[in-house]
Amino acid sequence: MKTIIHSRNGNQIVEFVDDGLLISNVQDFLDLAANSPSRNIILHKENIVPEFFDLKTKIAGDILQKASNYRTRIGIVGEFKNIKSKSLRDFIFESNKKEEIVFKENIEEVLEIFGK
Repeated sequence: MKTIIHSRNGNQIVEFVDDGLLISNVQDFLDLAANSPSRNIILHKENIVPEFFDLKTKIAGDILQKASNYRTRIGIVGEFKNIKSKSLRDFIFESNKKEEIVFKENIEEVLEIFGK
């Protein structure tokens, strides 16, 4: 599992960059979080199964609930502008307001939030 450790204002943020990494269920996320040296995690959209972004599957809700329970912050980096699903757009909008689970287009945006 390849990682990049970022540091902002004394906060450590771990970016997972492994091309082979694919999070497809809650256990995958729990395994990743358990092996992370930080509770601030950056994931790339392409490392998460597409079903995560279909809220009807409940994968996103289940994973994000575990993240909240374990006080883990997740930044998901990718393209989110052209989302057709209103419920997913609303979900992303609300998540970004709380700054615990954020969906951003680039790593610097996540680092700015998690580095506060």
